[in-house]
Amino acid sequence: MGWDKEAGLDFNILYFESGMQQLEALPAKQWDVGLTGGVPHVFGALRYNAYLLGIGNNESLANSVFVRPDSDMAKTKGAINGYPNVYGTADQVKKKVFLVTTVSSAHYVMSSYLSVFGLKDSDVVIKQMDQASIMAAFESGVGDFACLWAPYSYKAFENGWVEVANIDATKRALPITIIGDKEFCDKNPEVVAKFLGVMFRGIKKIKAEGASPENIKLFKEMYLNWAGMEYTDAQAKQDIEMHPVIEFADQLKIMDASKGESEVQRWERLIAEFLNVNGRLTQAEFDKIKGGEWVTDKFLKMVKTPIK
Repeated sequence: MGWDKEAGLDFNILYFESGMQQLEALPAKQWDVGLTGGVPHVFGALRYNAYLLGIGNNESLANSVFVRPDSDMAKTKGAINGYPNVYGTADQVKKKVFLVTTVSSAHYVMSSYLSVFGLKDSDVVIKQMDQASIMAAFESGVGDFACLWAPYSYKAFENGWVEVANIDATKRALPITIIGDKEFCDKNPEVVAKFLGVMFRGIKKIKAEGASPENIKLFKEMYLNWAGMEYTDAQAKQDIEMHPVIEFADQLKIMDASKGESEVQRWERLIAEFLNVNGRLTQAEFDKIKGGEWVTDKFLKMVKTPIK
C-alpha cells in the first residue's frame, strides 16, 4: 500500500517459519520490530527483554476444542456459571481422552478449557498428535475431544463437530503481538511510533471493511506469496473474520497498567503460567516475567492521531 513511505519509513520485511526462529534472530539484530505469536513472545521477553508494543490480532476464536455431535457434552452448554459458551461439566470431562498437539495454541485452548472446571492436564488422558493426524483419528472414532487450530478448526465445523470451547469462551486470549527489540525501541522511539501508526492504519482498514472483496484479494495474494497457499474466497473470508483486530483507542485501554495489571499483561501472564505448568518455563523464569513490565504502552502513546 506504500504506507511505510508515507510515514517516512522503508520496511524491509523478513519472514520466519516460526516465532521461535524469529526470536533466535533477534540478538543478532537481524530485525528491529515485527509481529509474533503470544506464546513465543513470552520467551522473547524472558531471553531478550523484547517489548510487547501492541496487538496485531486475536487468534482466540480460531483455536477450539471439539466433540462429535452424538457426545453428551454437546448437550451441556453453559453449565458453569460465568462461561455461557462453554459446554460440559467436570464429571463429563474428567479422565476423557484429548487429541492434542502439545505445547501449542491447541494445547493452550485445551488447558484453558480444563481450567473452567478446575481441572488440570493430569486429570485427563492426553494423546499427542500433529493436527492432520488428529483430524483423521477423530473422524475414525479415536478420542473424546479434538483440539484444533485454523484451518483444521474450519474443517471440523464442516464435518459437523461441535465446538465445546474456544480460547475466547474461557475468558483468555491468544494474541498476535507487535514486538520490538528493546535497545532499538529505546533509542528510536519516534521511529517505533511511526511504525505503529502504519500497523494501526492496516488494523483500522480491516476493522472498518472486514472481509471486503478488496481485502479478500489482498489476503489471498499475501498467503500465496508468503506461504505458497491458495485460499478460496470463502476460506479467506472466514480467516479474516476469525481473527478480529483491535483498534487504536481500544488498545490504549487494554494496554493501560496505571491501575494494576493491564488486560494484555493478564493474557501474557496466563500463557506464561501455562508454559510453567507444562515444564517449558522454570518457576524462576516465570517469576522473572510474570509482572509483565515488558508489555508497555509508552510507544502507543506517541503515535500520531487520528489514525488514517
